Amino acid sequence: MLFPSPKFSPSPARVVVTGAGIVTAQGVGWRVNTGGFRVGRSAFRPVTFFDVSRQRAKLAAEVDLPAQLPPTRLDQKNSARLERAARLLLLAGHEAWTQSGWQPSDNLPVVLGTTGGGIVLGESYLRQTLAAPRSNRGQPSRVVHYHAQRQALDLCDAFGFHGPITIIANACASGANAVGHAFELVRHGIAERVFTGGYDALCQMTFAGFDSLQALSPTRCRPFDAQRDGLTLGEGAAMLTLESLEHARRRSAEILGEVIGYGAATDTHHLTQPHPQGDAALAAMTAACASAGITAAQVDYVNAHGTATPQNDATEASAINRWAGERVATLPVSSTKAGIGHLLGAAGAVEAVITLMALREQWLPPQCNSGATDPACRFQIVREPMDAKVEVALTNSFGFGGANATLALRRWS
Repeated sequence: MLFPSPKFSPSPARVVVTGAGIVTAQGVGWRVNTGGFRVGRSAFRPVTFFDVSRQRAKLAAEVDLPAQLPPTRLDQKNSARLERAARLLLLAGHEAWTQSGWQPSDNLPVVLGTTGGGIVLGESYLRQTLAAPRSNRGQPSRVVHYHAQRQALDLCDAFGFHGPITIIANACASGANAVGHAFELVRHGIAERVFTGGYDALCQMTFAGFDSLQALSPTRCRPFDAQRDGLTLGEGAAMLTLESLEHARRRSAEILGEVIGYGAATDTHHLTQPHPQGDAALAAMTAACASAGITAAQVDYVNAHGTATPQNDATEASAINRWAGERVATLPVSSTKAGIGHLLGAAGAVEAVITLMALREQWLPPQCNSGATDPACRFQIVREPMDAKVEVALTNSFGFGGANATLALRRWS
């Protein structure tokens, strides 16, 4: 199915959020996550999903999934076969869909970001192949449901709609790229509404891979800390219902916030290392502000990518310093990865929802686990829970391999 023909519009449409769903190690749903992020709660614990006895790192931010999924149009058989990533996605999707009041459509686009898709099924496929090479029991089903488009199709089936599906796998920027692409579709009249977000589940292969690169912290996740020693992985999902302001007003929908800008840039400095001055990160932030028609002086908060790896945080700090200019000394910044870890393909979408929470409820998410701040940070790290006037905020997602994305959001009043 193709996107509908673009409608002529003399000016770009305003893009609003009418539903938001979130699942992290803080819990399932907006309310419990708000409670965690507002006070800077840490949700890390020893890994239980797989054996980490041979790894340097032992902690992750695991989600406690409910025993039962919420009711959808999926029958019992299809609901039961959903693997972990699909369940995370469905939980976030159900909250966003229900809140939005959307009805099914035959041409509703879906844009999702992920890095692993149903990777847990890929792991189980390999384990069975190694243990019993001649047995194909359950293997065809694992192959079919391993691919990311299967989770997207499950989402469509769960809520009874159909439409073009776009999967973006662009490392740690995937979720932000997905929301940004959906924003552009609505803004330019290609679609009146788009269901978008990101998701990823913890798995042994990813955990072991990051650990072998010595990118995982053997202690604790401390973004922008002078003694930081690596990231900590988490899992989760977030979904947003984006629609044009005109469409939302026609149906008298409650509006949670507005997406006003999106910027993306590629860092070609090195295959794995970011440019030391953060040139591409700066370009993404600058492009997002240009897209939104705002300046750095108008931004009240930045949700940083802030992975707590030595190079990433130094690079991002340099980019924020350069972008903010004279504003930098009073600019509040925090990385919510300090509480829920790095969610990879889900990170950008989850952090967009966290930023939306801060805008809607007028507070800044404090960064837990903070010690002495890296001198490279000329901005203010939010360390304590605080109420604040937040009208415009940015959220950064800078991915491994040079993918950089920034979203700009505005409070709806």
